[in-house]
Amino acid sequence: MGLEIVEEEVSAALPLPLMSLNHVSFVCRSVSRSVKFYEEVMGFVSIKRPSSFNFHGAWLFNYGVGIHLLQCNSPDDVPKKKGVINPKDNHISFQCSDINLLKHKLEEMGIEYVTAVVEDSGIQVDQLFFHDPDGYMVEICNCENLPVLPLSSCPLKFPYPKDPILSSLYGGKGLPRFQCRPCGAEAECVIMENLVTDMMDISF
Repeated sequence: MGLEIVEEEVSAALPLPLMSLNHVSFVCRSVSRSVKFYEEVMGFVSIKRPSSFNFHGAWLFNYGVGIHLLQCNSPDDVPKKKGVINPKDNHISFQCSDINLLKHKLEEMGIEYVTAVVEDSGIQVDQLFFHDPDGYMVEICNCENLPVLPLSSCPLKFPYPKDPILSSLYGGKGLPRFQCRPCGAEAECVIMENLVTDMMDISF
């Protein structure tokens, strides 16, 4: 009885073994049209899809995340495309180093978009919103300008447990050399992680 209680307490204290966002999935009116959008507009690359699937779809990948497209059985399966772009609607967001360049690309392709600006403590974040062919909203932003400051005592999850290069920089075996401790050191860990990532970008 006592052992069971201890095991439950230990399990509750352990973080979930989650690693990263793997993919997002969208039901489409036309998979081919959506593939063209995510390839030509968003820069995704089509990848092999498991042959065991008995329904039409497509997988794409880039920027460390996948997009899985599924052909709808009926147009009623797909939410009605909204005429107005609402930044408060459900969306998937991508960080971007040059929003003006993407604005120019969307204008060339005749894709409507709206912009917004978020400010916090003197930090400004630019946002760009537009729809994919089925009306699912995409956001482009420079949200990396905002520091990641946890509000709880939960430690942050580092995103490179299996990367042989970044993992080695973090101390090997996916454990950060500068491991976070609840909660005061978490912001410092985020800063150090961003610094290492920037150094890797410069090195390669």
